[in-house]
Amino acid sequence: MNKVTKVLLVSSITNIFLSIIKLIFGFIGKSSALIADGIHSFSDLSTDIIAILGNKLALKPADKEHPFGHGKTEYITSMIIGVIIIILGLGLINEVFNKEITIPSILVVIVSIFTIISKYIVSYYIYKKGVEYKNNILIASGKESRTDVYSSIFVFVSIILMQFSNAVSIFRYADLVGTIVIAILIIHTGYRVLMDNVSILLEEQIIDKDYIKEIKKIILSFNEIKGIGELHILRYGPYYKLLANVRMNDKILLSEAHEIIDKLENSLKKHDNKIKYVYIHMEPQN
Repeated sequence: MNKVTKVLLVSSITNIFLSIIKLIFGFIGKSSALIADGIHSFSDLSTDIIAILGNKLALKPADKEHPFGHGKTEYITSMIIGVIIIILGLGLINEVFNKEITIPSILVVIVSIFTIISKYIVSYYIYKKGVEYKNNILIASGKESRTDVYSSIFVFVSIILMQFSNAVSIFRYADLVGTIVIAILIIHTGYRVLMDNVSILLEEQIIDKDYIKEIKKIILSFNEIKGIGELHILRYGPYYKLLANVRMNDKILLSEAHEIIDKLENSLKKHDNKIKYVYIHMEPQN
């Protein structure tokens, strides 16, 4: 089991646990908002399953039909997650106008606090690992999990306000307003996840200046390489594809130049194991 799958497994187990807790206490405490939040957590679980599947496919080795591997499966999976998030948000808005208004038990407040803290810790963990591993599936899953934190916060606030609905009648609609706000946040997050991965699917380029500087330093460490023309490092799922034009000493033999390029490719891959595909075009110095 790879490290990304392990993170997603932690997320899945947490979502199952929190979903059950929310549903049980939602029914006991007569809180339709908490029940809806439990269903929301189950949606997290569905995206985790898709994320695990997408990560597994992304790591499949190259074959005859896919000479660059299956890395882009990661982005397609993340886009599916984005669409699911948007559908979830639209579903919540639809549910608002078909939900009966009830005053939930104060017990639900305690459960809401517990779920908020638990879900925040897990969503932070997933997103942090996504950034650390530079894995878009984990980042997308972390963002989706964060929407569950927001929804739990709004459930908590709506429950508190509805406790005072006898004194302030407008508070009876706190649950309705909170659900709409939650839905908007969810749709916004889904849109961002979707658009981010559309951009990457179109071969987004690495723009980290320090990283590019390191790569150029490795290339120019070979004495026979006199300069660098174009240099592009593209994301390709969990791997990078490096394309470069280098200007070489035109006094050396072609066989020598070829040997130098081979050594350069090995050095780049050794520097960062994410660099899996390297294509270097040689040009004469002048």
